[in-house]
Amino acid sequence: MLEIKPIQSKEEQEAACARCGIPYKADMMAYSAKDNDNFIGVAQFTMEKGAGYINNITLIEGLDDFEALFLMGRAMLNFIDLCGIHQAYCADDAAEPRILTAIGFRRNEENRLFADMTHMFGGCGEKHSS
Repeated sequence: MLEIKPIQSKEEQEAACARCGIPYKADMMAYSAKDNDNFIGVAQFTMEKGAGYINNITLIEGLDDFEALFLMGRAMLNFIDLCGIHQAYCADDAAEPRILTAIGFRRNEENRLFADMTHMFGGCGEKHSS
């Protein structure tokens, strides 16, 4: 079973980043992905200046799991949205373009990857407005 959870300690975050071969960012928060209790990926993000910022969404080398990458990305956006921040930016190399597009990122007028989360995570009675 796939499980996406916030990483609770900086030591765990650093180890997860090392396992995925990405730089550890101590000033960022992170989510991990596990499949049947086996670690498979990590994602790092932060919130500053009224927006979220996704730094990376990655799996351990050799894995290709679209669902895990997508769910880590959406989990980060949902957390940012729950904190009252409804805009997020993403590093160009955070993940493959197909993943970033599926999560909800589009190029804005400044050519930055941007997601407007207004109504993205609404309840049953709310619909996305486009």
